[in-house]
Amino acid sequence: MLLSILLAATLHAQPIHTFSSGAIPRRVAFSPDSQLLAVPDVAGAIKLWRVSDRRLLRTLVHRGGATSVAFSPDGQWLASGGYDRNVDVWRVVGVVRGSAAPQGAPEARTTPARVLRGHGGTVWSVAFSPDGERIASSGEDKTIKLWRARDGALLRTLTGHTLNVWSIAFSPDGRFIASGSFDHGVKLWRADTGALLRTLSAHKEAVVSIAISPDGKLLASSGDDSTVRIWRIPDGTLLRTIDGDFSHVYSVAFSPDGQWLASGGRERSGIGTLWEHIAGDSLSGGNKPTVRLWRVRDGVLQQALAGHTTDVFSVAFSPDGKWLATGSEDKNATLWRLSMR
Repeated sequence: MLLSILLAATLHAQPIHTFSSGAIPRRVAFSPDSQLLAVPDVAGAIKLWRVSDRRLLRTLVHRGGATSVAFSPDGQWLASGGYDRNVDVWRVVGVVRGSAAPQGAPEARTTPARVLRGHGGTVWSVAFSPDGERIASSGEDKTIKLWRARDGALLRTLTGHTLNVWSIAFSPDGRFIASGSFDHGVKLWRADTGALLRTLSAHKEAVVSIAISPDGKLLASSGDDSTVRIWRIPDGTLLRTIDGDFSHVYSVAFSPDGQWLASGGRERSGIGTLWEHIAGDSLSGGNKPTVRLWRVRDGVLQQALAGHTTDVFSVAFSPDGKWLATGSEDKNATLWRLSMR
């Protein structure tokens, strides 16, 4: 009886707070302890908000504009990728304890602890390895780079994609890296040697986002072909194709328990491509259901979330499973409280 109730339960999200970014936030990220939310934007501001009271604690400035952020597993560091072709590494330990100035705007920092240089174009995605010893970055130059976190030394460059590498992720055990590209492909690489293990081919358009399940068994990919695809990692089998109910699905994320998947994108009524939005185009306003919650085991839609007025570029679950954060072209990031019903 209890099992039946659990299987019938659905995940529900309720909007709690909207953070105004001032510019388009590309990818949002929670700290490992779920206490901080990092919201980077294309103007270069990376705002660190305390989740408990929604207070802005710190603003970091990635010169030229920020595209992505990732916290280290111990929460002491934040890596940011940007349009300046660099990866900035920031020390953020202690921020959550409330080091913002009691009066006026919080302190803005413009000098990172390290700057990792080597990409030949915009850095679209960054990720820390599970042990915190490496940073992976990918970008417009079609490559994935692996850096030593403690000193920023370039360890390896992975080549094989033929167009922009938009998204990367480490497996939970740190043994491999997954990447999604505008060349329509998803690739799996050995993290230690950089050897290409497998290419997953099913998407008919650009792959914009990838995510790996917490148990490391599944990979979700999404993109411009309006689908979310679920793959079995050990053998690369395509298990399920979900109609994302969007014209483009820009972001996917697994819940910490691996049972749910969040996706963000553009309504089918929209026109154009992601590149038009990178160039600055926008769609008309309205309260649009641009975020979806799906059940992983069967791909059944749980909830369509309305709140943002246009495309959602980023979705992220908090590690404690209590929150969902979304970032949109409407220049806002929204915090949603999660519950079971």
